[in-house]
Amino acid sequence: MNWIFVCKKSELPAGGRKVVLVGGREVGVFREGDDFFAWDNACPHAGGPVCQGKIIKRVEEVIAADKTGHGFRFSESETHVVCPWHGYEFNIRTGCHQGSSSVRLRGREVKLEGDDVYLVL
Repeated sequence: MNWIFVCKKSELPAGGRKVVLVGGREVGVFREGDDFFAWDNACPHAGGPVCQGKIIKRVEEVIAADKTGHGFRFSESETHVVCPWHGYEFNIRTGCHQGSSSVRLRGREVKLEGDDVYLVL
């Protein structure tokens, strides 16, 4: 397996991302806390540059016990990246679309060694 150096962990702040060219493909590397995730920069909907989209907390509807809606809030635990072409949202940790787990980003393996972040080629 060939590992390609991406960056130092310290160069990618929590909540940040870096889009790199690896083996002829663009890959987005995201940092959530101390965890790193990598996804091909191609939205499964129409091939848009999903990893270059806006990073936002998932919007959740507040539902009362009587099943009525009481507005919206931002998730404390889920962060999404939004494809700039058509607004498809994907969970940064899982790569899954919020409406269907069968629609997902193609993942890349990330390896951490000390302060170094690598992707498999």
